[in-house]
Amino acid sequence: MPNTNTATNCAKDLLLIIRSRVPIVVIESHEEAEVLAIIRRLSKKISKPAFCWTITDGLVHMDNHIMQVTQPRHNKPEEVLKEIKTRTTPGIYLLTDFAPYLADNPREVRLLKEIAMGCEYMKHTIILLAHKIELPEGLKPFSAQFELPVPDQAKIEKIVMAEGRQWSKNSHEKFKINREALNKLIMNLAGLTLSDARRLARKAIYDDGVITDSDIPEINTAKYKLLDMDGLLSFEYETAHFADVGGMKNLISWLENRKAAFLQQTNPDHHQMDVPKGIMLVGVQGAGKSLAAKAVAGAWGLPLLRLDFAVLYNKFFGETERNMRKALKMAETMAPCILWIDEIEKGIASGDYDSGTSRRVLGSFLTWMSERKKAVFIVATSNDISSLPPELIRKGRLDEIFFVDLPDHDTRQEIFSIHLSRRSMDPEKFDLKKLSDASDKFSGAEIEQAVVSALYRARSAGQKTTTELVLDEISKTSPLSKVMAEKISSLRQWAEGRTVRAN
Repeated sequence: MPNTNTATNCAKDLLLIIRSRVPIVVIESHEEAEVLAIIRRLSKKISKPAFCWTITDGLVHMDNHIMQVTQPRHNKPEEVLKEIKTRTTPGIYLLTDFAPYLADNPREVRLLKEIAMGCEYMKHTIILLAHKIELPEGLKPFSAQFELPVPDQAKIEKIVMAEGRQWSKNSHEKFKINREALNKLIMNLAGLTLSDARRLARKAIYDDGVITDSDIPEINTAKYKLLDMDGLLSFEYETAHFADVGGMKNLISWLENRKAAFLQQTNPDHHQMDVPKGIMLVGVQGAGKSLAAKAVAGAWGLPLLRLDFAVLYNKFFGETERNMRKALKMAETMAPCILWIDEIEKGIASGDYDSGTSRRVLGSFLTWMSERKKAVFIVATSNDISSLPPELIRKGRLDEIFFVDLPDHDTRQEIFSIHLSRRSMDPEKFDLKKLSDASDKFSGAEIEQAVVSALYRARSAGQKTTTELVLDEISKTSPLSKVMAEKISSLRQWAEGRTVRAN
């Protein structure tokens, strides 16, 4: 893997901001030690003294920052700002965890503003560092955001190998590597900070001194928690494998043919132009669209993130577009991953009822689809594709539209077998053909419910679940295909010639 020298590029970007005389630089990061190291190097390079302030140690010259401070100077927020304002020698001042002192404190805000306005002749640079910073409106015109880059794959591999060597040294045992599992681990640690990547790598290694595929799900779960999705995206902890999905042979084959191409794009040495973008799953409610979305992640061994537009709109009323962009950025941070957009028509259906919010959300989404560089595979599901705008469903946006119809006779037998086995019942003791005949035009969800209801009845009566009990539950069910026959017929007519059958 090529080393892109991220740290060097990062230092150059920050140096450019300082030389541009931006008076206030905002850095949101947990990586305080890394920021300190970068500023120390820049200070020496441009011969400009650098100082660090904390509420505990006060204002300390960066060269002395690692020393024990016995008598803190200027450790009060107002004090340190007054001190900086009076200094005539240009300097770089890193104020750590300072943002809370600017909230509802007009004196500190005014002092910082006066320092910023005097930048032209004092040439000071104030750097505010914290994990989260809300700058007062009056200071925003004088500020610039600087984002600390996350380590690239080459850096992550060095971290993992260093932790492996340390484990080997401490345990006096050999550190064992499965190269394929190591590559997956490196991919899944992408997007994390240096310290977080090191901590999760250590967690995977120190358990048994071996990196295997079994470490990946736990790493993805921990990574999701670290990234703090703020409710914008939900992480699906359990992803089904296609062994748990009845039918959908065409979809399975299509995905298998493209798995390698999608995963290879995460390799920096790979320069394939055409990589899979995503799919749309259209069909009858309960036919298995959501299960298929989970199964894609399971089959490809990738984390599954779910974006629910209903939650997005309700939770962040008035800020939907901004939070849509934030959610998509978070998905890129989790890459490589599957982004499942359930019932996509709820968020970007055509219409003027929402004062154009849906159109703006659609615009953000289409722009991201065109410009994204990270390995995020979209699986969108829809119950009413007719309400979706044509610019979303045209070829090129997504790779294919699959129609998930009601299961046929053989698939129904397979679904019965799956749900009986899942509940510790032997499918061979049931007449699957008879059950399939009786459940004609049933969806997978309706078949599952018939099995569950029969199981409840059997347990209540203190007897075993039998074919006859399941048949009785089937006879009591009015399937959706009957209740909404006209709508399903219309959906099938639309899908004919426009979509690829999943089964």
